[in-house]
Amino acid sequence: MASKLGIALSSWRRRSVGRKIFDILVGLFALAGFAIISAWAIYQLGFTNNKGSVDRNSRYMLSIDEMKSLKDSTLTTEQIQQRWMRQYVRLAVFSKFYPVNAQLITTAAQYGHDPMLVDRMMAASTMYIDNLDEYNNLLRQVEQILNRYPQSQTPNVITWMDSPEWAALKEAIVHDKALIVEVGRLTGVEPRLIVGCLIGEQIRLFNTARETVKQYLGPVKVLNVQSQFSYGVNGIKISTAKAIEEHLKDPSSPFYMGPRYEHLLDYTVQGKAQEDERYNRLVDYRNHLYSYLYTACILHQTMLQWQRAGYDISDRPDILFTLFNVGFSQSVPKPNPVCGGSHIKIHGQTYTFGAIGFDFYYSGELAEDFPFWRQRFIPGDNEITEEEIAYIQGSVSNCKRPPRGWEYVKKDSVPAHPADEEYLYPEDDDQFAGTYANE
Repeated sequence: MASKLGIALSSWRRRSVGRKIFDILVGLFALAGFAIISAWAIYQLGFTNNKGSVDRNSRYMLSIDEMKSLKDSTLTTEQIQQRWMRQYVRLAVFSKFYPVNAQLITTAAQYGHDPMLVDRMMAASTMYIDNLDEYNNLLRQVEQILNRYPQSQTPNVITWMDSPEWAALKEAIVHDKALIVEVGRLTGVEPRLIVGCLIGEQIRLFNTARETVKQYLGPVKVLNVQSQFSYGVNGIKISTAKAIEEHLKDPSSPFYMGPRYEHLLDYTVQGKAQEDERYNRLVDYRNHLYSYLYTACILHQTMLQWQRAGYDISDRPDILFTLFNVGFSQSVPKPNPVCGGSHIKIHGQTYTFGAIGFDFYYSGELAEDFPFWRQRFIPGDNEITEEEIAYIQGSVSNCKRPPRGWEYVKKDSVPAHPADEEYLYPEDDDQFAGTYANE
């Protein structure tokens, strides 16, 4: 055997380099072919098949999948809401044991819109818990405590939100959602703050012109547009509108919003005609874009004024609403500002303007239409485009308006309501008659 090996080695040494390389390549190809044929044979014979098995939790998983969705159930809205509250209790208990899973389920529930989804997710998570005794015991204790107290029938802890006026106002505000959201984008102001100012002003009008509201706003769900001394749906004074426009143009002003916004409220005309255009912007009862633009500017400008003075009120909606109400002249930055403003009486109870805005802001009402921003004021970098300016300037409708100055006429010579004057409204605008409220 050794002699044969020696002969083979001797023969290998005598071969040329080219022949050696050829022999090596032939050997490598032979090995590769053998490997490929072997792998194919193993595959064909089924040695690589994973037959699998039935998961030990398969029956449990089926029961989770078969849980009925409440979306198509016969439960009332109130019953579904009560189900949601119970789900949050269960999640609170679950979080004591598995906080990561509880947080994930809570986040998913916000997008699922179906409390049964929470049931399924929790059931899927508890499937892997070997001992559920502690969890079930704590859940049982919490539910026993809750069951001791009967379900209260009080609709809303914020009493003024129980009124029919608020129900009508909500619908009217949602009609303007697209405008308010667009103004938020244009000005960098959270739309929910703009709505807070709007609600304070409209609730006040509802209770000073109740008969008008019952007759007109209730049936058609439109906003009151003021046309005496303060104008539009948010009660902007002419002097305030002028001040806002000046602040936009003056880089030295503590209210200056930055170069992006300098042309936000530019006019299509010059000179004295601007006064008429300003008035038309504010009392437009068909398109409230300018009312919201001026409102957003007030909020943004007063926030910047206080910020530059060393006081950050960007996270104080109550103070922002108060400053919107009292005006630039009373916006004096200082430590420890307080909520207040005009007194508004609603069903026998007196509120301040700032408190009503604050109540709405943190109530959760209309949160789907006007969600909370992570940052209430977003400074813009790029200047407003010509297209955006054209959109803003083209947003004044051709509706008929009360003649300027009629608010200074003696009351006994003015109709009880401006809609009584036929020339104030075109014939096809009857549905809007009554949207003006006298102060």
